Amino acid sequence: MSFYFDAASTTPILPDSLSCMDDIYKSCWGNPSSIHSLGAEAKKKLEVIRSSISGLMGIREDQLIFTSGATESITSFFSPFLFTDPGEIITTRIEHDALSSALSFLKKRGWEIKYLKTRGGIADPDDIIPLLSDRTKLVAVMSVNNVTGAIEPIKEIRDRIDSFEEGKRKKILFFSDSVQALGKVALDSILPYVDGASFSSHKINGPRGVGILYLKNPDSFHPLSPAGGQEGGKRGGTENLPAIAGFHCALRIWLEDTEMLNRAEAINRIIREGAESLGMKVLSPALSSPFIISISGVYPSEVMLRMLHDKGFFVSSGSACSNNAQKKSSALFEAMGIKHQDAMKAIRVSFDRSMTEEGAQLLLKALEEIVSRG
Repeated sequence: MSFYFDAASTTPILPDSLSCMDDIYKSCWGNPSSIHSLGAEAKKKLEVIRSSISGLMGIREDQLIFTSGATESITSFFSPFLFTDPGEIITTRIEHDALSSALSFLKKRGWEIKYLKTRGGIADPDDIIPLLSDRTKLVAVMSVNNVTGAIEPIKEIRDRIDSFEEGKRKKILFFSDSVQALGKVALDSILPYVDGASFSSHKINGPRGVGILYLKNPDSFHPLSPAGGQEGGKRGGTENLPAIAGFHCALRIWLEDTEMLNRAEAINRIIREGAESLGMKVLSPALSSPFIISISGVYPSEVMLRMLHDKGFFVSSGSACSNNAQKKSSALFEAMGIKHQDAMKAIRVSFDRSMTEEGAQLLLKALEEIVSRG
């Protein structure tokens, strides 16, 4: 028997999502941009899904742009800055590689990057005040950290930005990578306060290769590649209607499961308290997504991963999107003020809506066996 505790990297697709995709492939396979009846049928289906998803997320239909995933959503939002005069960008050192790599490219084009501190993994909104200046054009802070699950104070950061902007004839854009928030944190604590946000289907048991770019003011967005004018002219290319349908199905199931968060919190509590009782350190702050918890073990991360794998438990040491996950996650932990020796022994335990308390208890039993050998 095996147990999957690496849901922050990806999740298995739901059977209902597969069924939705299969229906589209078989019965609604036309190109939504074609003017014949098959195309019109696909276009109608696309817009019905867009309307439903926007309703589930509490946003307008024109604010929702379908993309190939969160990385494209982030890159699309940032790409217009390549064609404007460089200024300053405020971010954190704990962002996902998809965002930090985009900022590195802008830095090469003359942009100055300033970093907001994240003590214990969470930014203090007041720390942004001395960083803001007349050259600040963008603030980028993730909603939920992908390694620790830390929930950032998005509204409070927006409040500080608004106070700085008061009386000035300028607009500072605020972007939030919200991949780990979808279905797990209330979106009304994020979307009203940001100008853009990224989401991905495969983190909530939907298909890979599809995501969402949220735009508060879509009319002010100038895409790098409008191509054929799809997605209201914001993202060119034939829409992946089957994947969009699968995403919609998974999102609806996640958001309509009213007991899911309570189950996740109970499982998180079992793991957190159990790990502490074994003498392990919990690295995730108290204010975190219930679906992610990072702990520091008794052996180096790669050893812990192998030992747990041999017992049938799949965990990670950090982001699966990095070629050097251990090095990256260690640097992230240290940016949070976590000691190097604890960071080098860190493992990330993450799960989806299917995890049970029994699975959590069995994980703790495996950890107890490993700790007893230390």
